[in-house]
Amino acid sequence: MVRNKVKTNDIHIINLAKLVSGPNAILYKEEDLLAYDCDGFTIERHLPRAVVFPKNTEEVSEIVKYCAANNLPFLARGAGTGLSGGAIPLNNEVIISLVRMKRLLEVDLENRRAVVEPGFVNLKLTNSISDKGYYYAPDPSSQYACTIGGNVAENAGGAHCLKYGVTTNHILGLEVVLPNGEIIEIGGNGIPDTPGYDLLGLLTGSEGTLGIVTKITVRILKNPEAKQTVLAYFDKIEDGSQAVSDIISSGIVPAALEMMDKTAIEGVEAAAFPVGHPKDIEAVLLIEVDGIAAGIDGQIELILDVCRKYNVREVKAARDEAERGRWWANRKTGFGAMGAISPDYLVQDGVIPRSRLPEVLTRIKKISEESGLRIANIFHAGDGNLHPLVLFDSRIPGETEKAIQAGSACLKVCADVGGSITGEHGVGIEKKEEMRFVFKDEEIKAQTDIRDVFNPDYLLNAGKLFPTPGRCAEVKREMASKR
Repeated sequence: MVRNKVKTNDIHIINLAKLVSGPNAILYKEEDLLAYDCDGFTIERHLPRAVVFPKNTEEVSEIVKYCAANNLPFLARGAGTGLSGGAIPLNNEVIISLVRMKRLLEVDLENRRAVVEPGFVNLKLTNSISDKGYYYAPDPSSQYACTIGGNVAENAGGAHCLKYGVTTNHILGLEVVLPNGEIIEIGGNGIPDTPGYDLLGLLTGSEGTLGIVTKITVRILKNPEAKQTVLAYFDKIEDGSQAVSDIISSGIVPAALEMMDKTAIEGVEAAAFPVGHPKDIEAVLLIEVDGIAAGIDGQIELILDVCRKYNVREVKAARDEAERGRWWANRKTGFGAMGAISPDYLVQDGVIPRSRLPEVLTRIKKISEESGLRIANIFHAGDGNLHPLVLFDSRIPGETEKAIQAGSACLKVCADVGGSITGEHGVGIEKKEEMRFVFKDEEIKAQTDIRDVFNPDYLLNAGKLFPTPGRCAEVKREMASKR
């Protein structure tokens, strides 16, 4: 076993290096740490104290015990694809990177479950079991790179969550290292309605503030017997929005129901996977249904009829799997494609009732006009999960601040119509003040009280998820965590 030796005057880094095995298992030089000063939320950047790369749960536990004993702030990090700043080291943290813990530990087809380490990449799980006729349902746009551990932290969703749910609906068990270094196991057997509190539900989506997940038991699904995808073009985004509501109210629950507006279409057509969307179109719908083969054609015909009812310019079903794959590749590059039409962009993540979609899009358009910034809209239309992308140029003084204000205004609109400020990206640091849009002070306090049970010294991922503390005791804890 190789233990690391480092040349530094920082006694904590020297001691941490002794806790991790394998070559290059700790980074501490500034030039190496620059890659870890942010995640997918790049507006704010902070350097960590060090980055350590444990290989197993025991090493994670020992690192956490050392940090806790020496009052060192720390946090866990996966692939760094998170979009809300949840892995940014605000307090000069020791980052515990889980990317070396990337094994598929077990596949149990009989009971339809698999066990993975947190660094296992999302799409790799489906690729590992597809030849056996199974897949893993949660499919964030970053699924080719994001890790399942990070998905658990953020309760990630994806295009197909309309029918299949988000990450929490597919988690059967967790192994977790608590902030004191203790290792616990929760669930794992897939038995529904177990006695006691729903700790799986509590930890999934807790954004790395309650513990560090080191092993995950997930539900895997049998491939559907049949699958078809429809593409529809609308001259008016209002017509496309109404078609979304009518498709759902007709009794069909599509596996996915995605929409992009004109600005978003411009981006995806300028990026890696163009498919020839008309340049003058206001909205495109991508609709997928799956299930028993005998019923698919009838669902497709009903969807086509609904789209024609709302003045669709063109609507068509994919001719084959290759065409379907091109359509989805085009959609899944949506966020990154904005880089083809703007130097910078800020991704937001609000949720609204489907029936309020036309109203909300009108209000977002007004925010765009008032701010002078273009806003592209890409969203999981079926479940009302919007992703306004505020386009800006950070080289122009004041534009970054304008983008942040416009993004916050979009979230306020979502909250005002009875929605929420996040559906799958998490709160992190990006939206923590906006938590006040949906929670009263006493409701926020109830949640921070739960956090304090798990994380009483507030060393684990401090300063995330909740608004800036107002209580003296919490202010003191934050100050202590930065020492």
